[in-house]
Amino acid sequence: MIHTYLGETIRFEIKYKNRTSIGIIIDSYGNIEVQAPKGTPNGRVLQLLEDKWDLIQQKLKEMRDRLQGPQKKVYEYGESFLYMGKTYPIEIFQDINITQDHVVFKEEKLHIYVKRSDTEKIRQALKRFYYQQCKDLVEKSISSYQRNFKTKPGPVRITDSKTTWGTCDSKRQLTFNWRLAMAPREVIDYVVVHEMCHMVHMNHDRSFWRLVGKMMPDYKEKESWLTLSGWKMTI
Repeated sequence: MIHTYLGETIRFEIKYKNRTSIGIIIDSYGNIEVQAPKGTPNGRVLQLLEDKWDLIQQKLKEMRDRLQGPQKKVYEYGESFLYMGKTYPIEIFQDINITQDHVVFKEEKLHIYVKRSDTEKIRQALKRFYYQQCKDLVEKSISSYQRNFKTKPGPVRITDSKTTWGTCDSKRQLTFNWRLAMAPREVIDYVVVHEMCHMVHMNHDRSFWRLVGKMMPDYKEKESWLTLSGWKMTI
């Protein structure tokens, strides 16, 4: 079916099921499915779509952006980067007298201080910033959840992994991807909890997921955020 509202048109499919409420599902390709109780009038379905219109459009945009993949960054004033789940513009300050290129988050901006305003210098300063922020955030999260575990992990390692957000080896050594500093705090907490649970269960069996669920009942929402937004976590 097709419905137009506020100048925007969407296509959707209705499936009638044995349920008591209407639900809207948007898959990873932007396909919209409305699940409704049997006998639901079309008018009620359209009204729900209109009530959720802004959210639907937001989700569809996210899906389109995701399918296009990350855009090449321009390391100039106003370019935005993710930090703890939100996007912030960068502002670059060139100062030949500074000891080391670095980044400071203040006034809702990422202030980048470099000796020379060079693309690679700016990028490396950002990367060091995320490395340190990730380490700090992860260590705070581990401290917060440690009371739930008998085993203590070794010193945290931060790496530049292309395939994982975190790992736990047989020696209970926890390693995390520096890009996690771009995720919301609760998503960082989930990855930390996930890896700490591997100190108890090294595989992903039922016992492991029960423990994760006990520590964080809504962990699937955090997994979903990483699945849908992880591609944006880049410099």
